[in-house]
Amino acid sequence: VQLVESGGGLVQAGGSLRLSCKASGFTFSITYMAWYRQAPGKQREMVAAITSGGGTTNYADSVKGRFTISRDNAKNTMYLQMNSLKPEDTAVYYCNAFPTTYENSWGQGTQVTVSS
Repeated sequence: VQLVESGGGLVQAGGSLRLSCKASGFTFSITYMAWYRQAPGKQREMVAAITSGGGTTNYADSVKGRFTISRDNAKNTMYLQMNSLKPEDTAVYYCNAFPTTYENSWGQGTQVTVSS
């Protein structure tokens, strides 16, 4: 299993970013997936999840209405569109399966930094 996140960066509050997650080594198209994030000194938390076909999504209350999760099973890729970013969104963002993660296969993550 390999999970490669990209698309992070430094953005001002109110700005937008689009994260990508390229997956390999498992059958992506039948796997529920999620984006997770970990801020300094805090536990990793689930941000958004999506069913295998993409028809159902779920969001943490803190990002509801601002973030949109999607996937392209033909490309084994998942996305996270993040709008109206806030400083509290600053974290390293990871992708993995949901709800049971590939615990030994966390990627390097992608850093998102939102300045006020």
